[in-house]
Amino acid sequence: MSVALRHPMTVAEFLAWEERQEFRWEFDGFEPVAMTGGTVAHQVIGDNILVALQNRLAGRHCRAFGANLKIDVAGRIRYPDAFVSCTPVPPKSTVIRDPVVVFEVLSEGTSRTDRIAKLREYGATPSIQRYVILEQDAIAAMVFVRKGTDLVAATLTADDTLRMPEIDVEVPMAEFYTGIEIIEEQAAESA
Repeated sequence: MSVALRHPMTVAEFLAWEERQEFRWEFDGFEPVAMTGGTVAHQVIGDNILVALQNRLAGRHCRAFGANLKIDVAGRIRYPDAFVSCTPVPPKSTVIRDPVVVFEVLSEGTSRTDRIAKLREYGATPSIQRYVILEQDAIAAMVFVRKGTDLVAATLTADDTLRMPEIDVEVPMAEFYTGIEIIEEQAAESA
């Protein structure tokens, strides 16, 4: 039995196709991938990231963007939960090609993509200096920092501060979780 292989889309073909779609899609380098809905916690954390960044970057040359804009990374198109770009962007742009810091909030359905595929893509994008993956159910993050051509991991928890010297911003981890009730696993296990 033979199987017909489809011709992969190019980034340009994907962008032209996506303009005609009602919903958002990412591009994995081969085909469109539907963006699924999130949880309240995911939305609140994403909003908190954006507010924290916008407040700290106000009046400076770097700018924070939310999940409505996409980034072009390693021949793929992604919609991170938040990101920062430090180069001028035309007002009608829908794609940013040089993000400096990228944030993803983990979801059950996207965890593997965020931790593996996007980590590789973001690592292959020289402009990205820091990739922050935030948990939804704990005040915790994996932070990947560029060291030459590699992204080196560190872990942050509730009492830590996320330091981003590439954009001269620091944010206490707990600030990203304002408005979210986090039930610590140890407390839940002992109950």
